[in-house]
Amino acid sequence: MQQTKQRILLVEDEEHLLEAIKLNLELEGYRVTTATDGKKALKIFKEERFNLVVLDVMIPEIDGFQVAETIRLQNTEVPIMFLTAKNSSEDRITGLKKGADDYLVKPFNLEELILRVGNLVRRGMKPDDLKELNSYHIGGKTIYFNSYELHHEDGTVTSLTKKETMLLKLLIERRNEAVSREQILETVWNYDVYPSTRTIDNFILTFRKYFEPDQKHPVYFHSIRGVGYKFTDNN
Repeated sequence: MQQTKQRILLVEDEEHLLEAIKLNLELEGYRVTTATDGKKALKIFKEERFNLVVLDVMIPEIDGFQVAETIRLQNTEVPIMFLTAKNSSEDRITGLKKGADDYLVKPFNLEELILRVGNLVRRGMKPDDLKELNSYHIGGKTIYFNSYELHHEDGTVTSLTKKETMLLKLLIERRNEAVSREQILETVWNYDVYPSTRTIDNFILTFRKYFEPDQKHPVYFHSIRGVGYKFTDNN
């Protein structure tokens, strides 16, 4: 199953530095979106999902401290890293109070930046993101994720599509938790295509046909209005 690229929002108003950091992060396999002022950064953050925000403090329109504070009101989990020439202890304390997870002072060592970025991205991932799930049993049936197959109790086999397998895996890894549509977009559709709510609902209906004893009263696959979807399994 293809690994989703981790997404970074890079906010820096020095163009040459912005391009140099962007290039090096992309060489490390990250997908990088850039902004050169705080207003644009907040607009982009509201429209997309990121695994890390790398943020200069002294940027036009809205400064980095205010940007971080606004992001934290919307999202308490995404790691934020300040990359700035403001190097006093007061500045560092302010940055951490605004919700930053790390603070790197310019000029910096590029290798150190990349190492810190990697640490923050990994820290932001849940344990279930890091483990490999090869198979899973639901009500006497077994899903084999690597071969895209569903094995029934009577020995018959149903072939699953790649998208079905990826969505099943995501919901099962997050079992008993509501999974947002944004998380599904990031993991299953990788932001290349934006499926409608009906598209994802149709996947859930298919899963109910596969697994639910009574499709009208599901015990495994649920739609959570205004949030997303949830797989429930207490075994």
